[in-house]
Amino acid sequence: FWAHLYAFLMLYSLLGCEWLSGQFPLTQNVTVTEGGTANMTCRVEYNDQTSLQWSNPAQQTLFFGDKKALRDNRIELVRASWAELTISISDISLSDEGQYTCSLFTMPVKTTKAFLTVLGVPERPEITGFTKPAMEGDEITLICTTSGSKPAAHIRWFRNDKEVTGTKEVNATGKSFTVKSTLQLQVDQSDDGVAYTCSVEHVSLSSNPYQVTEVLEVHYAPHVEISHSAIIPQEGQYFKLECVSKGNPLPEPVLWSKDGGELPDVERMIVEGRELTITSLNKTDNGTYRCEASNYLGTSGAEYVLFVYAKDLPEPATDPNAPGQQDPDHALIGGVVAVVVFITLCLIIALGRYLARHKGTYLTHEAKGSEDAPDADTAIINAEGNHAAEEKKEYFHQEAERNVFHLTPENIGYANNYVFREEHVKCINVNDM
Repeated sequence: FWAHLYAFLMLYSLLGCEWLSGQFPLTQNVTVTEGGTANMTCRVEYNDQTSLQWSNPAQQTLFFGDKKALRDNRIELVRASWAELTISISDISLSDEGQYTCSLFTMPVKTTKAFLTVLGVPERPEITGFTKPAMEGDEITLICTTSGSKPAAHIRWFRNDKEVTGTKEVNATGKSFTVKSTLQLQVDQSDDGVAYTCSVEHVSLSSNPYQVTEVLEVHYAPHVEISHSAIIPQEGQYFKLECVSKGNPLPEPVLWSKDGGELPDVERMIVEGRELTITSLNKTDNGTYRCEASNYLGTSGAEYVLFVYAKDLPEPATDPNAPGQQDPDHALIGGVVAVVVFITLCLIIALGRYLARHKGTYLTHEAKGSEDAPDADTAIINAEGNHAAEEKKEYFHQEAERNVFHLTPENIGYANNYVFREEHVKCINVNDM
């Protein structure tokens, strides 16, 4: 307690009773945008008819009471009384920024400070570093620059409506700043006609940033596609092909051809700009149509295979020019092959069933000794120790109602010569075996 009381008494002795009774100047800091007007106010709660004075950062007196001391047409008196002194400074510049002093001429003189902050408005930005046109694949640099801002401005880049990131550089120029942002990109045909916008934001601009836009121009070689008016062209129809070409510069004109040569019927095949119109289709129009487009960077072409269908035939379900669609002749060949394969399989199945119904086994003595015999006669003679041929018996096993010869593999080569000789083959009834 005693320490606080001692501090209070010391402060009282230093400042005097006038301060305690409100005889002390009061001010506020002021912030104004360059080019605007600043009002500087100094007040006292109690004044025993003592004059107030404003002076600038260079300690030059501006006003003493209601008397103007400095010849500057921008400085004017707003209000002067024993309790208040307010002045205005118009057309503020960055050089006006600094610490201003309000003085109350008591004994001793009492002073207070007010800082005037001036916001430097950035200049409108400019985009440089790009020369039109660019070629596809080129690497280009866009530079957005603004100067005169205080504090330093903020720069943002946009590709159409999407923000992209650039590289920022800030340099001080006196009391203001120069800000530069660089955007590097490799362009292709998708960048042709794209708008790159540089946006400068600053506290002095409130919510209305400065913006500048550069629309890119990119040159690239043509790309060609063909569109057609009918999916299923039929005889007698009106038919149109359009050569859709992209490129910069725009490729003009386009060239039409058929099967590698000129269009054969110029009376029915009419070319207008990018369109080829056939007024009435017929079978002679079948073929491959090609369009080509060129600019100074190159040439591009596209082809369309036209197949005209008869009017009275059912239309195919798909476009013959669709990817993976077979040619009509190939489809016909495939169908024929399928029918042939089906018939062949049927014949094989029928033959197998026929052979299965006529199965039997031959038992013959001619097989004996046949391995060493040079021919069928010798085989028969050698069988059973060279017995007479008529004593050789061939055992035949037959099915119930049919007498069919079935030979064993050993005798099949020889028996074919003698199977019908009555003197060598004796048909034995199954019932007798």
